[in-house]
Amino acid sequence: MSEKREFDSTLLLLAVALTCFGIVMVYSASSVMAVKRYHGDGLYFLKRQTIYAIAGFLVMTVAMRVDYHHLRRLALPFLFFCALLLLAVFIPGLGSRAGGATRWLRLGPVTIQPGEVAKLGLILYMAHSLAKKKDKIRDFKLGFVPYMVVLAMLLLLLLLQPDLGSALTLGVVAMTMLLAAGTRLSYLFGVAILALPFIGWAIVHKAYRLKRVMVYLDPWQDPTGDGFQIIQSWIAFGTGGLVGNGLGESKQKLFYLPEAHTDFIFSVIGEELGYVGVFVTAAMFLVLVLRGLRTALNAPDDFGRHLAFGLSFLLGLGAFVNIAVVMGLVPTKGLTLPFISYGGSSLLCTLLAVGILLNISRQSRSQEGA
Repeated sequence: MSEKREFDSTLLLLAVALTCFGIVMVYSASSVMAVKRYHGDGLYFLKRQTIYAIAGFLVMTVAMRVDYHHLRRLALPFLFFCALLLLAVFIPGLGSRAGGATRWLRLGPVTIQPGEVAKLGLILYMAHSLAKKKDKIRDFKLGFVPYMVVLAMLLLLLLLQPDLGSALTLGVVAMTMLLAAGTRLSYLFGVAILALPFIGWAIVHKAYRLKRVMVYLDPWQDPTGDGFQIIQSWIAFGTGGLVGNGLGESKQKLFYLPEAHTDFIFSVIGEELGYVGVFVTAAMFLVLVLRGLRTALNAPDDFGRHLAFGLSFLLGLGAFVNIAVVMGLVPTKGLTLPFISYGGSSLLCTLLAVGILLNISRQSRSQEGA
């Protein structure tokens, strides 16, 4: 008889700590802007992010209590549901357009970003299917083509919004899961080669994407235009120095740094808490991802292994890309920092992923010494 074990307490503690830290940083980064935009309500974003966090913790608690094996029955229906959500953004009255993109669904007072949900949907579907196919994954027709068809449909819907950042994230996660499952490298290499012209076309086809790439190469060619955001981000890190200017003391958030409470919140961390705060935050993400990968290695079955790996990689990729963007290492992608950036869809999906990981960790530990 297997011994009942506890959840991975380190993983749980890190998730809670990062979320609570995110609430503090969202308030710090947004309070001045909120006063101007929302009739003097400096707590506007703080209140909403706190509500998102409470809802996220409830979702995480349910996910960590419900046996993850039940999710297998939902894999295909949930994937279909994700596709419907991605389609629904194009329905007049439902889709919400902002910044030249239609990436959100507005349902009364609630706004949902289907792209965030689709990431979980694809991972769940692939984990279920990969566990089912086992060695057939090395077969091109049975173990590779079906995933490419599903991935292509989701990518098309994302690119039509357009949301190139989420599309690239989805593609990288899918390919990495296939690689970890044992897919032949030649298949993945072939797809990568074929994808390059399409990625190039997607960048050149939209003037703003091409401008992002050019600004990434030299932000100073347009310091008051498209290069303004990354330059202000660099200034934030530079003025923060080793230990920062103090919590709440950022100057760049005072209408200099666009999206200070969302995509570029890591820059505010750098300015207020310095390189020490940056290092500690990055280290917390690293340990969290490593605990997730440990859960994958110790999972009791193939489904748990694929699911835990996919979710862990998604969390790690999201953090890495966001940090790389705000430091100017890659072009801007419009991706949030997991746990910390303002946003309900991102936080709910992130905490749901953690809840599933915690459930897998509990069952994997129950196999030890059984």
